[in-house]
Amino acid sequence: MPLLTRWHIKASLVYLIAALSIGLALRGDVLGRVPASVAALAPVYFHLFMVGWVTQLIFGVAYWMFPKASRQRPRGSEALAWATFGLLNGGLILRAAGEPLHALRPDPAWAWALVLSALLQWLAGLAFVVNAWPRVKER
Repeated sequence: MPLLTRWHIKASLVYLIAALSIGLALRGDVLGRVPASVAALAPVYFHLFMVGWVTQLIFGVAYWMFPKASRQRPRGSEALAWATFGLLNGGLILRAAGEPLHALRPDPAWAWALVLSALLQWLAGLAFVVNAWPRVKER
């Protein structure tokens, strides 16, 4: 298993635990009112779960298991693949920090942080597609 795949999978497992922990905290409403600081984590729960766990797991396994692109570069560009990892996680961490802060203290700086986080995640998706596209082919 390639090093990058291991990083993707381990990061995805960390995000899974984080998402499930936030989900548990959000369900505290059955015991009473959830503080605003916890309620502000609802979008973070979704992003950590879908982008952090599901998407990251898919990226890592696809990098490992997709057909080889060529003998010289079987998995495409390793630099682009690492950039995908960095962009995805950078955007996700920025989102996880910026989303609740913007909800609790609306400020243009936090709004721009969310725009930047979305851009980073979009670039990660684009980099993944560019790197994976040549590997999707007939036998």
